[in-house]
Formats: sequence, structure tokens, C-alpha cells
Amino acid sequence: MSRRIRVIVQYDGTNYVGWQVQENGISVQQRLNEAVLAVTGEQIQLHGSGRTDSGVHANAQVAHFDTYARMPADKFAIALNMRLPRDIRVLYSEEAPEDFHARFSAKNKTYRYTVQTGLHADVFSRTTALHIHTPLDFMRMQRAAQYALGEHDFKAFMSAGCTIENTIRTVTRSEWTQNGKYLYYEVSANGFLYNMVRILAGTLLEIGGGKLPEDAISRALASGLRADAGGTAPPLGLTLLRVQYEDFDTEEVLNR
Repeated sequence: MSRRIRVIVQYDGTNYVGWQVQENGISVQQRLNEAVLAVTGEQIQLHGSGRTDSGVHANAQVAHFDTYARMPADKFAIALNMRLPRDIRVLYSEEAPEDFHARFSAKNKTYRYTVQTGLHADVFSRTTALHIHTPLDFMRMQRAAQYALGEHDFKAFMSAGCTIENTIRTVTRSEWTQNGKYLYYEVSANGFLYNMVRILAGTLLEIGGGKLPEDAISRALASGLRADAGGTAPPLGLTLLRVQYEDFDTEEVLNR
């Protein structure tokens, strides 16, 4: 009888075409599939909580797979890490209920977008933060971020050409914090549209730079037009920070 194994995966997405297996390059999912094959001898495909784009990182991506292997569930993390490149780590593994699904069971996700300010780019954050050398009005961005809170139709914050029908999402957190020359935008919601976080971040950065009015998010939500929102921020600053389920929270697990 097969078992369902749940894992928390951390990765630097710089060298990958994204989470999902694709024909145009190596993905994080592909590397994990290969590692599971090496450990169990089984051809499986991991299911993730969501797809991250090329260059996007994850502090706590959740995935699951089914296996007939008899290995103790908590040992999978060690065994997989022995077969994975150093920019992908399985931080935790356990047996999950058979009806658990990494994507469809998720209740809330949190992303962080990181910006480094100052005249010169920091060498050590060149793949994890967007460098902006021009002045940004932090308080203006903080106030503007509040317009995204609540249940809205986020159609204007979805990549053009995406054909998903239900574009209503509920955002429970949308705020900026600052630590020296680093600015962090964190946003939590019950789900995200394609490129929604990067478009929100891009819009807020244009507001902070004086290119858009402070209420630009509110205006774009009202119109539903992609043209009323700002540009799409580059992928390198984006990290999937946390995924929450009814009985499982990556932040709580990793802080034990």
C-alpha cells in the first residue's frame, strides 16, 4: 500500500526555469523527481503547493508524493538531500493523510519581495533582491499597500493572456518593512493569480518612485484593467515564504 509523503522544500531558483517540469530547461520539480527515483526506484512526480517562475525562490515550498518505499517518513529529507544539488534542500519530511494535496489543500500563502536600495548593488544579494538606486518613498509604499487588503477582483494584477475565470482573491496581509538598505514587501492571500505578487510589487515600487499615484492599486482594482497597474517586478526578488493548511503550517514546523 502506498503512503503519501509531505515535504518542505527550500530552493534558490536562480539556475532553474521554475518549479514545474518544462522542456526548455531544468526545473526544481525535475530535480526532486530524479532524487525520489534514486531513493525509491519509483518514477513519480511531486505535486507542489504552487508554481514559481524562473528565477523565483522558495523558503518553504510544500510538495507531496506517493511511494511504496518502507523508509521512515522523516528520513526522506536526509536521503533526498544526498541526491540533490546544493541550491535545493528538503528541510522536512513526514507522512501525510491520504487526502492531503499540497496545492488543493492549501489555505493561505505568503510571499516576500525584497528590494535593496542604495547607490551600489550588494554582491551577496544579487540573485535574491532587486537593486534600485533611485530614491523610494517608503511611507508612501506602505500606505499604498493597504489598498490590496480584503477580497477583490485582482484581474488587473494578472499577466495579460492568462485565461483563468475566477480572479477574486482575499489578501490578508500587504505591508512593507525595512531593515537598513533592504525593503521587504510581504503579502498573504488564499491564492494568487499568475504574476500577481510581482505586479503588486512592481506597482508599489512605481508608486514609491513617484511614477504612479498613491491610490493606483485601488484604481486598478476598480477598473480591472492590466494597463492601470504598474509593471511586473523582476523574478529574482520574489520568495515563497510560507504555506498554511488546516493542520500544517510551514512556519510553525520550521521554527520547532
